Amino acid sequence: MTQNSTQTQKILVTGATGTVGRQVVAELLARGHAVRALTRDAATADLPADVEVVQGDLTEPDSLIPALEGVTGLHLITFGGPYFAPLETGPRILELARAAGVRRVTVLHGGGPSLLEDAVRADDGVDWTVLMPVEFMANALEWADGIMASGVVREPFVSRLSAMVHEGDIGAVAAVALTEEGHGGKEYVITGPELLTVGDKVATIAAACGREIALAELTEGEAVAQWRAAGHPEDVIGFLLEAYGNTPEVGRTVVDTVEKVTGRPARTFGQWATEHADAFTAQSSAATA
Repeated sequence: MTQNSTQTQKILVTGATGTVGRQVVAELLARGHAVRALTRDAATADLPADVEVVQGDLTEPDSLIPALEGVTGLHLITFGGPYFAPLETGPRILELARAAGVRRVTVLHGGGPSLLEDAVRADDGVDWTVLMPVEFMANALEWADGIMASGVVREPFVSRLSAMVHEGDIGAVAAVALTEEGHGGKEYVITGPELLTVGDKVATIAAACGREIALAELTEGEAVAQWRAAGHPEDVIGFLLEAYGNTPEVGRTVVDTVEKVTGRPARTFGQWATEHADAFTAQSSAATA
């Protein structure tokens, strides 16, 4: 771990309204830095009052020129536009960033090959860091409706292991890499501190909520039908089958990146479940009020 910077820096965060982007914003603010958040719709950003919200679109790189003025660090995502298509504008974005004096760039790995990530890795004009988190703890929010409606989680491959990571820890690693020396040219796999089965996760949420939650294991066919009914496209369903049915080693191996980079242990799923307990109880409580 490098020593915390005492100098306030201004960081531009793209994807600032996303699950990870909001955490990058929060961590930078907590560390005393100025944050400029890029969004396609500034009116609906709903970010903290001390964040400078600016409008821009990564699919139109020149729209970033005003947003890049005066920033020292840039957090990037690999998808953009209204349909979250893979970005092909990486070289131009980085050209503009260098011209604006950006010194450090983080990019959130999107789970597969990416033209933008390739452009970042090939750029020797900035200190870049690739963030490679495994399964987000926030994915468990997908169970909220089923838990509140029937007290049941329905999932396939319930014995699969996951080193799932608290999204706040992804934000913390990003914030350090964007503001401190020593992280250039690094690829950081980011995990939580423990391996969990689906049953472990369900039991942890039940304990945090103070209620019983059952786990019903689905067959592969039942899972596909459930995902289709939820509106998932076929490519996403294929990804889920592979990720859950044949979880790669990186997704089920705990590493100590969070502690090494931030100086504190990675947060547990128990902590996450306590923080988000209302998401699994709010509607049912309202219904009985």
